[in-house]
Amino acid sequence: MKTRTVELVASPREPHFVGDGFRVHNFIPSGFRMDMERMDPFILLDYNSKYEFSASEKPKGVDVHPHRGFETVTIAYQGSVAHNDSNGGGGVISQGDVQWMTAASGVLHKEFHEKEWSKKGGIFQMVQLWVNLPSQYKMSAPKYQAIKNADIPRYTSEGVEIEVIAGDYKGVTGIASTFSPVNMLNVKLSKGATADFSFPAHYNTAVLVIEGNVLVNNTNEAPTDHFILMENDGETFKITAQDDAIVLVLSGKPLNEPIVAYGPFVMNTREEIVQAFEDIRAGKFGHLD
Repeated sequence: MKTRTVELVASPREPHFVGDGFRVHNFIPSGFRMDMERMDPFILLDYNSKYEFSASEKPKGVDVHPHRGFETVTIAYQGSVAHNDSNGGGGVISQGDVQWMTAASGVLHKEFHEKEWSKKGGIFQMVQLWVNLPSQYKMSAPKYQAIKNADIPRYTSEGVEIEVIAGDYKGVTGIASTFSPVNMLNVKLSKGATADFSFPAHYNTAVLVIEGNVLVNNTNEAPTDHFILMENDGETFKITAQDDAIVLVLSGKPLNEPIVAYGPFVMNTREEIVQAFEDIRAGKFGHLD
């Protein structure tokens, strides 16, 4: 097998707020060559790096809004979020948990800081990903996967703990069901520890450094809050922690289908986007207070 090389290491862009509860750096799509097609099937990555929210009786967040044509995945590193959608999905995710919502044919949803957490405030750190759906599933029924940290399968070796959210790592199969091949690994490394990875060369692959500083293939340094885009020129690579570190490893088979995105809708044609707006007006996305 050939070693996969690093295409670029991207520093975090200027943050912006989504609603009043999520202060994010946008890595996908971005001006770093990481557009939706380059990172397919990962079509959005917003990273809420560590940010301290003051105590608030009124929870901050994002009020009711629609989605169609993809899945949203929220990974909680610190803080707590409550989610509700018009398909009846919902719940609270806290440190280490994952919320996987399949919008598919369309849902309304909202997400706010969990009420009790909001009253105390504190450090908030989360990742939200949009994972594109193959055309044949874009109009399938919505669903919701609430994944508690304790239920996530793990691979462990000396100095290495890998939570397999989706996909497979050395025989450990992830807990989330997906519509196309997607690997999503939360990797925890002690200082000096190394983890090696192998994915098909054509899978689009990237690493987000959540904590600490890491070295990729012994040559490329990447500090906290940086994003590492891997070339599609090989299968294997390794990550070494220069101090205690947490990284999110993403690798997915590209769908290689047309991507037409407008706001909260990601479809294959302009006509499907127009239809989504018509369906919203007709109340076909359900109701959510």
